[in-house]
Amino acid sequence: MITVDNLSHEFVIGKKGRQTIIPVLKNISFKVDQGEIITIVGRSGSGKSTLLNAISGFIRPKEGEIWMDGVKVSELNEAKFADFRIHHLGFIFQSFQLIPSMTAFQNVELPLILKGVSERERKQQTEELLKRVGILDYQDHYPGELSGGQQQRVSIARALIVNPPIILADEPTGSLDSETEEELLQFIQELNRDLGITFLIITHDEKVAKIGHRIIELKDGRIVDKGVLV
Repeated sequence: MITVDNLSHEFVIGKKGRQTIIPVLKNISFKVDQGEIITIVGRSGSGKSTLLNAISGFIRPKEGEIWMDGVKVSELNEAKFADFRIHHLGFIFQSFQLIPSMTAFQNVELPLILKGVSERERKQQTEELLKRVGILDYQDHYPGELSGGQQQRVSIARALIVNPPIILADEPTGSLDSETEEELLQFIQELNRDLGITFLIITHDEKVAKIGHRIIELKDGRIVDKGVLV
């Protein structure tokens, strides 16, 4: 489902002639099978977020290849990768990334608008998904009127609305209290079990890491442990 092969990346800081090169990822290789939950852990500065951004297509790695769902995405240009994301990927963020001027319904519906789905179908699919994540009664509320847990459920519904085979999550419980965190982790496991969705989760939280079928550990931009399938 996801193959990362010999991936390396570096950041260049400073003006021309006085530049400093900072290696961030160094020869990263791993595979994620369909239906796996993989958690990636490591200290701050280990390269976790850079790795996720490379896999997501938000940065282009200096070296290496990335394959997802049978497509060599590391060769796609920005426009083609954006189209790939709409059809193949869902995202869950620590800060939710909801549009504050749009209601819960509108936030979840937005990817369907971008896909060109008809208004009638959008309404049906969005309401069904809001019901599934337990926030249908709050569909007309704006993000600022929702609790952190409710906002994260809206974020999850938005990630699921295009039926993606892969969901990428960046510290998905970082803004949640312990009780809401537990509910979210159970929900992720249900989605994985019932729908077969593949999850790649970046986290520093031990509790989140433990839901992974495998835990991949990064240190100083290198993989130091690919984990054992549970």
